[in-house]
Amino acid sequence: MLVTFKCHASPDVTMLENLAQYLLGIIGKRLGPRGVITHDELDAAIAKLEAAIATDKQERAEHEGHFHDGEDGHEPHEVPVGLAQRAYPFLDMLRAARKEQSDIVWGL
Repeated sequence: MLVTFKCHASPDVTMLENLAQYLLGIIGKRLGPRGVITHDELDAAIAKLEAAIATDKQERAEHEGHFHDGEDGHEPHEVPVGLAQRAYPFLDMLRAARKEQSDIVWGL
């Protein structure tokens, strides 16, 4: 199932339900049939999501040395998409909403 986040300050952001649930969990919200992130909650939400992205980037950098692409005896494989790539459209929406003091809603 898809979840679409809406805000007057930004284009809609649509994502799969499991990603929406994960990102909302990071910022301390639960995914329900309908919901809102108020403009008063945006500073904390942005800080939490930015911290999670920074942690993910650091962990990925530490594990990057464990990938053996091109080495003899090791099959090359793709590096999975990180949190930053999946979260940036949502983070951009959070920042735009904060700038214009707008709420973000879903399920309407």
